[in-house]
Amino acid sequence: MNTGKIRVLVVDDEPRYVRAIQVNLEASGYEVLTAQDGLAAVDRVINEEPDLVILDVRMPEMDGYTACQQIREFSTVPVIMLTAMAEDADKVKGLDLGADDYVTKPFSAGELLARVRSVLRRVDMSEQHESRPALHTGDFKIDFSQQRVFVRDQEVKLTPTKYRLLCELAKHPGRVLVPEYLLENVWGIGYEGETRLLWQAIHRLRRKIERDHREPEYIHTRSGLGYVFDPPTTCS
Repeated sequence: MNTGKIRVLVVDDEPRYVRAIQVNLEASGYEVLTAQDGLAAVDRVINEEPDLVILDVRMPEMDGYTACQQIREFSTVPVIMLTAMAEDADKVKGLDLGADDYVTKPFSAGELLARVRSVLRRVDMSEQHESRPALHTGDFKIDFSQQRVFVRDQEVKLTPTKYRLLCELAKHPGRVLVPEYLLENVWGIGYEGETRLLWQAIHRLRRKIERDHREPEYIHTRSGLGYVFDPPTTCS
């Protein structure tokens, strides 16, 4: 039954984490679904279409990496990964597989709720229809009114975070945008210094839209400065 509340799927094989997260989310007005492994998580995303997934990395049956990868094959639902404190590799791999954000264990309720709000805010902002004309440049197109992206006549499915990142870059063609600006305007307040999030999002975005992500045509890096949307031919 649809209660009208935002539905969050919490996936962890440790009952104490699941219970703690569930209590805090429900106290903040969210509806909570749960799963104890990645296999069950993928099934619940398919059948119940949650608004957000909080996904632990280390689990039996199917780990969080594999679950995130499988979810990304059919859904752009936002995913927050739960990672171990010392395992930076967990964060990088999760982001590379399509996660939108991560929270390091152990974490406070306030930290997790802040991340949840930030991710959901990006979804809400990405779903706001813009009246500006579509952007065309070469074989690239963003239809802002429909939130759709096309490259070489093929539609590209992007998560809300990566769509907002692409739009922020594309709205300023030829202008170098520094990491601090992108983190503030795409991720929001509280993400200062989270350059790993930005780097991984750029990396995955290039894999989605570039012919060869190692030699990008659209999103270029300006060493020591930031990133610039500078396609071969720009028109609007």
